[in-house]
Amino acid sequence: MKQSLQLKLHQQLTLTPQLQQSIRLLQLSTLELGQEISQMLQDNPLLERLDGDHSFESPSAGTSTEETRPERDEVYEEMAWGDRAVAPSHGGDDDDEHDYQASDASHTNLHQHLINQLCMTPLCQRDRQLVALLIEALDEDGYLNTGLDELVELLADDLDISLDELGTALKLLQSFDPAGIAARDLAECLWLQLNNLPPGSPHLAIAKTLVREHLGLLAEREYGKLKKLFDMNDADFIQLRQLITSLNPRPGAAFAPLDTRYVTPDVFVKKNKGLWVVSLNAEAMPKLRINEMYASILRANKDGGSSLNTQLQEARWLIKNVQQRFETILKVSQAIVDRQRMFFEHGEVAMRPLTLKEIADAVELHESTISRVTTQKYMMTPRGLYEFKYFFASSLATEEGGATSSTAIRALIRQFIDAEPPGKPMSDNSIADLLGKQGFVVARRTVAKYRELMNIPPANQRKSI
Repeated sequence: MKQSLQLKLHQQLTLTPQLQQSIRLLQLSTLELGQEISQMLQDNPLLERLDGDHSFESPSAGTSTEETRPERDEVYEEMAWGDRAVAPSHGGDDDDEHDYQASDASHTNLHQHLINQLCMTPLCQRDRQLVALLIEALDEDGYLNTGLDELVELLADDLDISLDELGTALKLLQSFDPAGIAARDLAECLWLQLNNLPPGSPHLAIAKTLVREHLGLLAEREYGKLKKLFDMNDADFIQLRQLITSLNPRPGAAFAPLDTRYVTPDVFVKKNKGLWVVSLNAEAMPKLRINEMYASILRANKDGGSSLNTQLQEARWLIKNVQQRFETILKVSQAIVDRQRMFFEHGEVAMRPLTLKEIADAVELHESTISRVTTQKYMMTPRGLYEFKYFFASSLATEEGGATSSTAIRALIRQFIDAEPPGKPMSDNSIADLLGKQGFVVARRTVAKYRELMNIPPANQRKSI
């Protein structure tokens, strides 16, 4: 084969360092941007922050949100225990004691809390070792998910223990604080807490039988069957249910560290002379400038070091890209507010369908840029704090040939459910029919999907006495 040289011309898109930095800064959240700039301030002596600007240095400027921990299993959600703020205490009414326990739980994890009690319990070395092994086997909610038989097999090579011996150690651990610890399932956890209550508590014996043998019926809200089973009237059964739902299904949760995150709004939305106007959050905007001392040295020394010249150029790029970032955020957020004006006037039921392409066309930017701008960016409005992405919703047809947003449909579904009679909740079919009467074409399975997204149980589980 004869070898030859060929010359070909082709076009290739190359991202300059400045453009790469601009894209990276655009997709960062406000707090991430602050961390990025803080690092650049340390690395580049020609870049400095204006005096008096302390943006990003303290998370207290933002809004705190705590991640909710997932429920242990479906029964928790069905029993509606997830909305409880604190677990009940069964140790008396001494406020000082409660304050001490709350303070201790905020600094001590569950395992250490149990080990501390173990150290104060008079036991022989072997029993202490067995209880410590069981403590290490607990999960973060305080449950023992590993069977005693399995533990005996696992420890057979290290310790010559019997099943009865390990069972005795488990009973000892279950007497520790908090009540319900080291249970092997939800029924046992609740039973342990009930067993810790004063003997004369109303309906205590029935409650123990219910959680041991009929907890599934309570979770399925088969109240009629339970009332007939225990021969109870409505008033007594309500007290019984309140007693059980006041228990803590996750006794170890109070000792688990909460993941606290802070959100700083990028823009504010206010109504001014009948118009909804967006303004940038000045506290979220870093005030940067070139260090004049170093810049004057470079101007005086034409042959200044190449590294300083490079750093000077990088500092200029950063200042320009940060400014461009906030200009883009302002432009995009104003376009979103203009198209969702009815939401700010009337709430979720007035939310209109919106896509990234619609905003991209309005501000003459690419959809990928809009996606970066709307991720982890927040606007503070008279209705609350919202991420930009919240205002983008899919479209659903109406009988008149128009369209409405999925957000508006979810808001209507929630309104219908909130207004339904407690003893006769609406089925998904009934909700779909009611939406149809208002001109919205929504299938039953769509209603079910939106209801599940809003963590609303089905009709049979919403029924109350």
